[in-house]
Amino acid sequence: MTVQQAIATVVGAFIFPFTIRLMWGKMVEYWGPIGGWVAAAMIVGTIWTLNHGVGLMTQSGDAWVDMGLAAGVGVFVASVARGAKAHKATTNILAAIAGGLLGGLILSFIL
Repeated sequence: MTVQQAIATVVGAFIFPFTIRLMWGKMVEYWGPIGGWVAAAMIVGTIWTLNHGVGLMTQSGDAWVDMGLAAGVGVFVASVARGAKAHKATTNILAAIAGGLLGGLILSFIL
C-alpha cells in the first residue's frame, strides 16, 4: 500500500462516522422514524459506494474490516471527545463484540 492509498483509506474511514454524526440525527429530527431509514439508505449507501465502488479505500492483505467497525469506533471516539463517559458504553461494546464474534462464526460455517 502506498502512502497515497493509506491516506485515502484513512480519509474514507473518517468520512463514514463523520457523516453519521453530522446528518443522521438531523434527518431523524426532521422526518421522524422514517428519517432513520432514509439516513441508513442514503448515508451507508453513498459512503459504501464512495469507499468501495469508486475505490477511495484500499483493502490489501488478509485483513477484513467492516464499515460498521469504522462507524462504531468513530462515533465512540467523537462522543468521548465531546465529554461522554467511556465507561457507560461498556455494555454496548461487549454486546457488539459478542455479536461480531457470533456473526463471524456463523459466516465461517457457510463460507
